[in-house]
Amino acid sequence: MIYNFDTIINREQTQCVKYDLRSMFFGTEDVLPMWVADMDFATPDFVLNAIRQRTEHPVLGYSFRGDSYHQSLISWLKRRHRWQVEKEWIAFSPGIVPALNFCTLAFTRRRDKVIVQPPVYFPFFDAVTKHGRKLLYNPLVLKNGRYEMDFGNLEEHCKSGAKMLLLCNPHNPGGSAWRREELEKMASICLKYNVLMVSDEIHSDLVNPGHSHTVLAGISPETAAATITLTAPSKTFNLAGMATASVIISNESLMRKYKKVVEALHVDLGNLFGNVAAEAAYTHGDEWLDQLLQYIDGNINYLSDFCKEHIKNIKVISPEATYMAWLDFRETGLSGDALRDFMIKTAGLGLNEGRQFGPGGDGFMRINLACPRSVLQHALENLKKAVDTLQ
Repeated sequence: MIYNFDTIINREQTQCVKYDLRSMFFGTEDVLPMWVADMDFATPDFVLNAIRQRTEHPVLGYSFRGDSYHQSLISWLKRRHRWQVEKEWIAFSPGIVPALNFCTLAFTRRRDKVIVQPPVYFPFFDAVTKHGRKLLYNPLVLKNGRYEMDFGNLEEHCKSGAKMLLLCNPHNPGGSAWRREELEKMASICLKYNVLMVSDEIHSDLVNPGHSHTVLAGISPETAAATITLTAPSKTFNLAGMATASVIISNESLMRKYKKVVEALHVDLGNLFGNVAAEAAYTHGDEWLDQLLQYIDGNINYLSDFCKEHIKNIKVISPEATYMAWLDFRETGLSGDALRDFMIKTAGLGLNEGRQFGPGGDGFMRINLACPRSVLQHALENLKKAVDTLQ
């Protein structure tokens, strides 16, 4: 089956964060929103059909995730990532961000040190500081258009007594699909100092052609025993509203600690339709995802080529993974509030401000490329006209 990603879908007035909260976040509705990390493509038909079929039953009562649910995830991870997972390793979370917070509560104590690698997805910061833990920055280094880890700085933080590292794998917003040798070196440092690794792998399915994803816990048994893996179908299949994610822990002691927190908060039951949607996605999603990745790769190439030809003072950090691109505006001389105002008022675009992502983010913007190409073309024409006014 051939899927059409060029169709423009009107998402306004559907209680959609990306479109219906523009005034709240940008001070105006007159912006083209390319910020929130969900897709403007239709959720796959096989997912919607599974949900419709379940609604034909007249009772929407308490439900649980049965064998078929777990097997769909296990088979997906083996098929797509060559990672063999056991049912007993799988726990639930109503999302990746809640899981980050659960992990902080389960595996650290107040005033413990937790490492993050900015610029990084901004909920990482709150998952540490809002629970009274101390945030340690291990800033990524931008080299030749790609973000790399600073292993020397990482080791200093681990040596100082850090208890946990929050890893974004693949990285958001920088787009690095961490290579096996990078993860091996990072893991060796963490293992040396007994630092627990929490690997957010929600973008693991969205690795662009020419690159590959390495599951951190798949590197070695020793690494697996010190790793919590977070994954979900929400980015891959546009299911963010279904609030369904998986936490994979092979270490029995760590699993007991995680479940103690989740069960105490009574959030382990989950969402009936999230269960149905995830199972359908993982069971039937291969062909749809393969076509999606080709389309997104086309958008990435279009963005890169357009900027190289028409907006030379904006550099594209081309993503190896994710459908987000990191735009470097520093050559324009714009940063901070000036850059935000320029994008909203002159370019008419609603993007994520780079400074939201922590140290190293000022002067950058994150753009969502999971949209019909005509929308991207319109956005870039707006951006070009706006940048031309700076000359």
